[in-house]
Amino acid sequence: METRLAVISIIVENPDSAEKLNETLHEYSQYIVGRMGIPYRERNVSVISIVVDAPQSTISAISGKIGKLDGVSVKTAYSSL
Repeated sequence: METRLAVISIIVENPDSAEKLNETLHEYSQYIVGRMGIPYRERNVSVISIVVDAPQSTISAISGKIGKLDGVSVKTAYSSL
């Protein structure tokens, strides 16, 4: 199956959603190339970037599950590769 390279950008405003977010990322860990998280204490949020190499449907599933979490915003940018 053809895969795509993408960056999933996540802003966590509700720290109570962190556990569910981490469970979701662990569920799809085989597709994750890298992860960077930055706690922005002045704004009381966390900013996370996830690089994935996965089928389009899998990337959409990851983003969809994360986007349903309370107090979590997500956007995905795809490479043309």
